[in-house]
Amino acid sequence: MRFVAPAREEIDPAVFARPPLRDWMEFAPLLCSAKWPSIAMLDALRDEVQKVTKDTLPRFAEQAPELLRDGLHYESRIAELGVVATRAHNWHDLLNALIWLRYPALKAALNARQVAEIAKVGVKQRTRAQCALTHFDEAGIVVRLRDPRLLALWDAHDWHGLFWRERAAWRDGRIAVEVFGHALLEHALKPGQLLVGKALLVMGGAGDACAQVARAIRMEESLNDPQELRPLPLSGIPDWHEHNANERFYLEAPCFCPLRAGRRYPAPLAT
Repeated sequence: MRFVAPAREEIDPAVFARPPLRDWMEFAPLLCSAKWPSIAMLDALRDEVQKVTKDTLPRFAEQAPELLRDGLHYESRIAELGVVATRAHNWHDLLNALIWLRYPALKAALNARQVAEIAKVGVKQRTRAQCALTHFDEAGIVVRLRDPRLLALWDAHDWHGLFWRERAAWRDGRIAVEVFGHALLEHALKPGQLLVGKALLVMGGAGDACAQVARAIRMEESLNDPQELRPLPLSGIPDWHEHNANERFYLEAPCFCPLRAGRRYPAPLAT
């Protein structure tokens, strides 16, 4: 069933006090105010971010009939014209814009790969790589793992071990998550959602994990098939779900799926 985000006036403010949305409160005026930000406001913010980061970001333009008359694919329009078609009064597109503002290099890497795949097969077909790129764009997370002992728990879908027995690891930096997928953030607008991210994993403690992932995507070293993505039930991370202070949550919540027979994950990206 297609997820429908709550109306802006129906949002429970408590969702902004809990991860993952709590980590986006530098954009609180855009997320928490009673009125929708205009697309012009998003574009003005894009100009401010460019001045600080020196990154080149595409501009945001309302997805109106006039814009769509160019006949371009959504991804091609970004690559060729530097324009992200953005629906007004739409949570999904607002959150997508915020991802562009925070992670421009990673979004640009996905766009470049999408356009390259479109050039191979046209707009009416989709490659395995396109599916992987889209899954990550919508539900992606970047995970930095500094304790290799935790990898065996994750590989085995030992969720009780990873989240409960190793609870301290999520607080002391041995494992850390950055939410990249805008659909994940959209789902978090409803209290109590059982969030599951699609992860790319970086092993080791040095460097910018998102920059490493962006490079791997650009170089076609990653996201060539959806099976490369590791599921991670974000609701298991301490404090990310209202019920996960109870050990039984990890034994009963349906987001903690067992490992499928024969399922194997690729090696993490190394620093």
